[in-house]
Amino acid sequence: MGHRLSKIYTRTGDDGSTGLGDGTRVAKDDARVEAYGTVDELNSCVGLVLAEPLPDEVRDILVDIQHELFDLGSELCVPGYRAITAEHISRLEESLDALNAALPPLKEFILPGGGRAASACHLARTVCRRAERRVFTLSREAQVSPEALKYLNRLSDLLFVIARVLARHENGSEVLWRSRRVKGE
Repeated sequence: MGHRLSKIYTRTGDDGSTGLGDGTRVAKDDARVEAYGTVDELNSCVGLVLAEPLPDEVRDILVDIQHELFDLGSELCVPGYRAITAEHISRLEESLDALNAALPPLKEFILPGGGRAASACHLARTVCRRAERRVFTLSREAQVSPEALKYLNRLSDLLFVIARVLARHENGSEVLWRSRRVKGE
């Protein structure tokens, strides 16, 4: 097994810097740190979804995603390292297609909600979109694999579909958006 942390605090970041996986020190608000930090936040949001009662198929998908998000975080933390491949993206697409096939077609916009698990999944979806933006920002100044961006793009779509599945699992309904325009506008 790899390196284990026996001491949690090191005091090395007290000056506002942090170490990347290759040993390089950068500012804690560096674009690379923002990117992998947001992927870590996304992984925590997926963990929140997993804390709810879920269908086994959804649970299995999300557990795999948590491991892949950790891999993606390591890819972003170590310049030049690659962990996410086209196969990861294909697997997300296969899961997306399978889950979406059983859902009714969308005719309205859906608001985040529908139950605790569905709401948590919508939160994960929005954090995923932010992670995608942070990785794109990083790609403007450093080499980022195209698979990393594709993975996050596909994952946000999958999380949307999983939220729809979970809304039905929890109470059978989604929260549909209704325009609240004021008369006369």
